[in-house]
Amino acid sequence: MPGNSHAAFGGGPGEKGCLCSTSPAAYPTVQVNMRTGGKQQSGRTRQGNRWAKAVLIQAAHAAGRTRTYLGEQYRRISARRGSKKAAMAVGHSILVIFYHMVKTGEPYHEKGADYFITVNKQQIQQRLVRQLERLGNTVILQPQAETTLA
Repeated sequence: MPGNSHAAFGGGPGEKGCLCSTSPAAYPTVQVNMRTGGKQQSGRTRQGNRWAKAVLIQAAHAAGRTRTYLGEQYRRISARRGSKKAAMAVGHSILVIFYHMVKTGEPYHEKGADYFITVNKQQIQQRLVRQLERLGNTVILQPQAETTLA
């Protein structure tokens, strides 16, 4: 997983299993736009293990400099909300990924930096066509011809 060293998840001699001893509920998580029954609740991060939080934030900042799914997530959130909130959100994603890796025993499968583009390709095309039409252009979409390298 990008941004994570051996020491980050209990690689030290006295800290074996520091993050996998309990469920992710024991660690700080990101709460964004909490609404229950129309009532706005707090969006603050809950208190948790401060050392785990520090490691996750450090790993998130490191992952933000990579060309991966987590790096792209960090860049997208930091553009809108700032680097600290982005680091907390990516740290939460890392924690959830790590939890599922420990729970299922499966390795991490990277989604890729272009995940956000490919998952919403149709919506992105429609939005861009509407923008160009608002500017007075006529848009005809044609798929690119396949090019083969020989």
